[in-house]
Amino acid sequence: MPGAGKSLASRAIKDRGIPVFVSGDIIRAEARRKGLKLTRKNLGQLMLRIRKEEGMGAVAKRLIPLVERTRGRLVVYEGARSTEEVDELRRRYRVVTIAIHASSKARFQRLQRRGRSDRPRGWRDFAERDNRELSVGIGRLVALADRTVENEDTREDLKRRTKRLLRVILQTEKS
Repeated sequence: MPGAGKSLASRAIKDRGIPVFVSGDIIRAEARRKGLKLTRKNLGQLMLRIRKEEGMGAVAKRLIPLVERTRGRLVVYEGARSTEEVDELRRRYRVVTIAIHASSKARFQRLQRRGRSDRPRGWRDFAERDNRELSVGIGRLVALADRTVENEDTREDLKRRTKRLLRVILQTEKS
């Protein structure tokens, strides 16, 4: 969910030399291509339109050519929104889903501090964004995640938990 800590967790993995691809970057790139302002409303509507016109796995499909250009055996796709996106990737790759979970209060506060153009103006905007995200299936994806990392504490705690989980996943890969 927005503000849960996906980007911080991804950075902790990227620091280990693993490439990170972000679903929101794909949406923002499409918005720029179409000449849209990067507002909360425009990005949200575009995210829904892409999935409606191209299918629920559309963003993951757009990711595949980028992944194919990487040389490593691992990549991170940050911000999957539906099981269909994960299914799209599973057709080609081994996928481990990791949900980063944080309370609504913690997520709202983080989004406010972030200062991005798509941050919620208030609790109502925040709730609308959550509902939009839930409408594309993120709740099901979180519920079915292979692993979950809690993020209610400090940034350092999340980084530490993420690195520990990465070690476990890499160890499992070797066996």
